[in-house]
Order: sequence, then structure tokens, then C-alpha cells
Amino acid sequence: MSRCEEIVANVKMEECYAGLSLVFDGNETLRSEISDAIDRVSVKTKMTPEVFDNSHNPQESKPAFYIEFTDEVQRESGDFFELLLKELQIDKCSNDIIEK
Repeated sequence: MSRCEEIVANVKMEECYAGLSLVFDGNETLRSEISDAIDRVSVKTKMTPEVFDNSHNPQESKPAFYIEFTDEVQRESGDFFELLLKELQIDKCSNDIIEK
């Protein structure tokens, strides 16, 4: 089952940077599921990305998690992102740009 309607994933990779955004509807159960999946994948991969959660900010129009790697660590970030997407049962990323 694909969860692409519930969680919209966007990947951005540049030199010395890799980021994944997971946009969702703000549902607290879904927020906890995403947060727990990030924690599980961090333990499995022994990688600790920067994680930002704006879902509790009432000024944000699109609740989302942002997972980012910088510098040399970003070279292995693809493995982290793939495992996380698999954990969340997301089978493809969207090409949409997150806008307010």
C-alpha cells in the first residue's frame, strides 16, 4: 500500500547537502509515526541527521518534517532516506515544491 496521499515526500540533493521533506496533514498520530520511524532508522543506520518538525507551529500552512544531512555525511544520506521511506510505506517521492 502506498502512503503518498497521506505523506508527500520530496528529496533535494545538492553538493554537500541532502534533504527530505515529509509533508502531512498535521494529524498527531501520523506525526508520531513519522517521528518514531526517523528514530528507528537513525538507530539502524547509526546516522543522526538534523530533523526539524514544524507541525506544532500554527503559522505553518503545511505541517512537515525536514530531515537534512550536510557535508561529507550527505554521501550516505540516500540509504537513510530509502530506509525511512520504506518504513513509512512511501513508494515514490513527489516533484512538488513545498510552498506556503
